[in-house]
Amino acid sequence: MTNGDPSTGPLRRGLQTDRLEALSDGVFAIAVTLLVLDIAVPVTAEHHLLRSLAQLWPSYLAYVVSFSTIGASWLGHSAITEYLERANSVFVRLNLLLLLLIAFLPFPTRLFADYIGKDQPERVAATIYGVSLLLSSTLLWVLWRYALHARLVRPDAADQDIQFLTQRLTPGLAGYLILIVAGLFVPVIAVVGYLAIALYYVIPFRRFGQIAPLGRWRRRGSPPP
Repeated sequence: MTNGDPSTGPLRRGLQTDRLEALSDGVFAIAVTLLVLDIAVPVTAEHHLLRSLAQLWPSYLAYVVSFSTIGASWLGHSAITEYLERANSVFVRLNLLLLLLIAFLPFPTRLFADYIGKDQPERVAATIYGVSLLLSSTLLWVLWRYALHARLVRPDAADQDIQFLTQRLTPGLAGYLILIVAGLFVPVIAVVGYLAIALYYVIPFRRFGQIAPLGRWRRRGSPPP
């Protein structure tokens, strides 16, 4: 019962984020697990195992790139949810769309690993791979921008933290576009560039690493040390 006071109703409170975070973590975990399942040595390689393992370098490269990208997305997603006061139906659906793209990444990863070195198919595979990475990175940024626009972020969040997280989620977009074009000519170089973008997000810069812990302390109502 709300006693006629709309400020106490469910529309005012919005949606709790616990289940959203649980589902998201599960999808991220499954996606990174599926990546390694695509690395397999041919059955006929038993007499030349070492050579066959070396020939799988495209699979190793694609695995590291995709794992780093998914890991970077998870870090960004964790920072976003730590700053949420609540969610709404649009945010939840945007989050589902992001998870759709994250769960899809093992496919273009395998595609690139299978067709590297095969001229035209290699370029097509690298382009599909790059576009998939771009879309997932873009949607993570859209998710954060929407949270700010819809005022889903906690009002006690520091402006400098908000600005810093916005900056951290933005730079890779232009880089992906440039690398997708480069991938039409030198696919391997483009994929190495995708890895560099992912590492930019993953490397624990001190300022970025403090965002999520501070969010937890504020959410729990206790002061940081």
